[in-house]
Amino acid sequence: MTRFTLTADRVATAETVWSPGFVTVEGSTVVALGQGSPGLDAGATEHVSGAILPGFVDQHVHGALGVDFGRATPEEARRVAHFHAATGSTRLVASIATAPLPALEQALSTLAPLVDDGTLAGLHLEGPYLSAVRRGAHDPALLRQPSVAELAALLEAGAGSVRQVTIAPELPGALDAVAWLVSQGVTVALGHSDADFDTARRAIDLGATVATHLFNGMRPLGHREPGLVGAVLDDERVLLELILDGHHVASPVASLVRRVAPGRLALVSDAMSATGLGDGEYAIAGSPVVVTEGVAMLADGSSLAGSTATVADALVRLGAAGVTLPEAVAATSAAAVRTLGLAEGLAEGLAAGSRADLVVVDDTLRARRVLRAGLWL
Repeated sequence: MTRFTLTADRVATAETVWSPGFVTVEGSTVVALGQGSPGLDAGATEHVSGAILPGFVDQHVHGALGVDFGRATPEEARRVAHFHAATGSTRLVASIATAPLPALEQALSTLAPLVDDGTLAGLHLEGPYLSAVRRGAHDPALLRQPSVAELAALLEAGAGSVRQVTIAPELPGALDAVAWLVSQGVTVALGHSDADFDTARRAIDLGATVATHLFNGMRPLGHREPGLVGAVLDDERVLLELILDGHHVASPVASLVRRVAPGRLALVSDAMSATGLGDGEYAIAGSPVVVTEGVAMLADGSSLAGSTATVADALVRLGAAGVTLPEAVAATSAAAVRTLGLAEGLAEGLAAGSRADLVVVDDTLRARRVLRAGLWL
């Protein structure tokens, strides 16, 4: 197998920055990394300007290039995965939005083989067990109350590939569903919810560990009625997804989250099918969407409808706030890897034995080059 080494001004994990540093790759695997210069068995050596970070993990992404994961063929899904990988998101948890149950089962069975072969890191059901009050772009006619029997059928269709399910915990049957999903090893996310604080806390106590796109699709935070937002901000067990596309969350609020919940922020794209394309008419979760100047809105103008940005775009916005490299690594990969139980030695975001997924960023944290499984994209 081919062995080569990249040296850089900085190499970062979620806990350490080596300056200068190196990463040695053999085949598709990182075999060594650390401070200074590599050893004699480094192979061909190339210096890259800037910093080397682990490849990004996008745990909430619906599509790109006119393709929605909920309706994609395997070939289309591979195209979407390659598009996002080329921007730095080398691992995707494909999000499937609300749809009729047969359509959800079909999407899960279609995409499951792509999880098996490593194209995708897992599948995420965002619906149909959501609140009509906080539905966002999800068609209210397709929303349902949680059922363990239905969830069991969906997980069976996914053949072990479903890694995360978003649920509104206040719905009838929701807490039973949360407990059952956790018992099956599935990460439970709370979102598209009008839950009060106590209900959200009960769901967390039962094992829910993610907040789906914090602030969006949730009862607003109140100083007397903190709701779901207050519950997840206050609980160190919960990972907080954030869409930093300049529209979903204001920059001062993102800065507040960083201070209140260090190490628990996960940048997600929530990218919908218009990502990588121009303005126009699209659809998501059974609802028509109009994209204007890159902003996706329901056709009636009542709600944002996903994003057309990427995790790489979000990282640049985070970088403008002056984050450290370890914080950037935590927000783009390590926190998601830890919470979702992704394997391959990535607990810190980068380690010997992990797949050679690397992103070279400049001083503004803009992605300049991407290595996936040992190959430059």
